[in-house]
Amino acid sequence: MSTSAPRRATALIHAAAPPSAVTAGLVTVLVGTTSSAAVVLAAARAAGAGSAELASWMLALGVGLGATCIGLSLRYRAPVVTAWSTPGAALLATGLTGASMGEAVGAFLLSSVLILLSGVTGWFARAMASIPVPIASALLAGVLMEFGTGLFRAMHGSFGVVFPMFAAYLLVRRFQPRYAVLAALLVGIAATTAAGDWGGAAGHIRLTPAAPVFTAPRLDWHTLIGAGVPLFVVTMASQNLPGVAVLRGDGYDVPVSPLIGWTGAAGAVLAPFGAFALNLAAISAAICTGPDAHPDHERRYLAAVWAGVFYLCVAVFGGTIGDLLTAMPQELVLGTAGVGLLGTVASSLSSALADGADREAAVVTFLATASGVTLLGISSAFWGLLAGVFTMAVARVRLPARAERAAG
Repeated sequence: MSTSAPRRATALIHAAAPPSAVTAGLVTVLVGTTSSAAVVLAAARAAGAGSAELASWMLALGVGLGATCIGLSLRYRAPVVTAWSTPGAALLATGLTGASMGEAVGAFLLSSVLILLSGVTGWFARAMASIPVPIASALLAGVLMEFGTGLFRAMHGSFGVVFPMFAAYLLVRRFQPRYAVLAALLVGIAATTAAGDWGGAAGHIRLTPAAPVFTAPRLDWHTLIGAGVPLFVVTMASQNLPGVAVLRGDGYDVPVSPLIGWTGAAGAVLAPFGAFALNLAAISAAICTGPDAHPDHERRYLAAVWAGVFYLCVAVFGGTIGDLLTAMPQELVLGTAGVGLLGTVASSLSSALADGADREAAVVTFLATASGVTLLGISSAFWGLLAGVFTMAVARVRLPARAERAAG
């Protein structure tokens, strides 16, 4: 009996924290923060935030993401990953210039309330339900293309770091697929250390807990219309839309309205502390929904739960995040994200091109999304979706019998 208890404890730990899921959660947070935290800091400074407010922003965002990742993933037994709105932060970096912190918080609050209403009314879920699977899969593949190609672009400037990561991923995946991404990350860290590529801030990092700073919202109509409404539109079109596509593309039929509603509610509660926009993740979420996160499709939600745990760590030590991001070379981030998303890109392309009747529409969606074009402040994910739906609609128009014979 004395030996069975440790065995049960070990089995319980392995079931709750499989290495592949923990690694996927860590890589998700790593990619989600390093790829856009600089934009968040720029948005905070545009609103006049000082060092204490910046730490509070990271605290609020980390708490919101941690709570929604853990809560929604456990509730629906699906890898529901949330993130802050990177396009929204970029918009705020210019839209909040000259605004006070109170006016900025008013814009955050308006956007979050509108997101909450979108979830409560269900209109966004109805719109998403009408999108065919090939289009959604092509949209996902197009969104991920930047990180997929980034793996090989990074080799040009840092071959000695990124290629060993790629080679380690391929070798370990051949024998132990669930440890492939972890092996690539460890090799990348070792290669970066050997090359001395860590930034100068690495030697000055201090673990400083973040403290919340409350800012009362001020409803200034100029800021509400100039920043709050665009923040809502960009978050829904550029973040939540591809976020739902990620889940559906990997076979998770999760009710959309509660997901949207809860992110809006969490954002509204945390807005006075700096949470400008919470939404479903797309690129980082694909790391948790793919086969490398866990071989069992029904157990991949654990990766999102661990992502939530790591986001809570980000919240606690929000004051140190800036130093960590400055120290980490971009090539290491791109390499880690690239190998972590290879499997998801492959499965998305396979699903998008499986149906011959909709293949052309899927290709148009993929190309338009991967182009990175931005119109009216809205990213290519939205325009790629419109292009694909338009192509599919035209292809399904029934021609008169004489015209059909001529076309044939």
